[in-house]
Amino acid sequence: MPEVIYEDEYIIVINKPAGILTVPTDKDKKNDLTAKLNGELEARGEVYKAHPCHRLDRETSGAIIYAKGKRNQQIMMKLFHKNEIKKTYIALVSGVPNKKEGVINFKIGGKEALSGYTVIAEKKGYSIVEVELFTGRTNQIRIHFKMIGHPLLGETKYAFRKDFDIKFKRTALHSYSLEFAHPITGAQLNITAEVPNDIKKMF
Repeated sequence: MPEVIYEDEYIIVINKPAGILTVPTDKDKKNDLTAKLNGELEARGEVYKAHPCHRLDRETSGAIIYAKGKRNQQIMMKLFHKNEIKKTYIALVSGVPNKKEGVINFKIGGKEALSGYTVIAEKKGYSIVEVELFTGRTNQIRIHFKMIGHPLLGETKYAFRKDFDIKFKRTALHSYSLEFAHPITGAQLNITAEVPNDIKKMF
């Protein structure tokens, strides 16, 4: 069973491991988190299907919300569309940004894209950065840090891995926390996903 970090009657939050897709693709129709989760839920005797409310890249680890049933998925996705979920990530970026905190404001695909960041530690050749997404564009963090000259360690899509002094086997990005008011129960939730060992050992 994928690691469950929160569950109630309406949603289930998983700490996604790196290296697995959120949903299947034409090339890879079985080795995805959604299929694995639903297989485990079926074995558990559940009658509902779990549906992802957002996505994480294959190489990104961390907290991801699934809804129990389509109706709950629609309710949860409204929070994402209205940017009512505070999404915080931990990233390892190449070099040290000049500004220790700020907001990156570069459009992606012609649409507004905003990422707030704080450098929480400076290391030799790289920095540990906490990032808050104010918008939810595809690959937003990866694109934004490339645009300010500090691509994520392990980046292969927006930078060349061979150009990094610090080697990392995947894109160094972890979905650390999700904070929101539960749209059904009204409870204020702050769900955190433990940082995986490959990133933690760089702290």
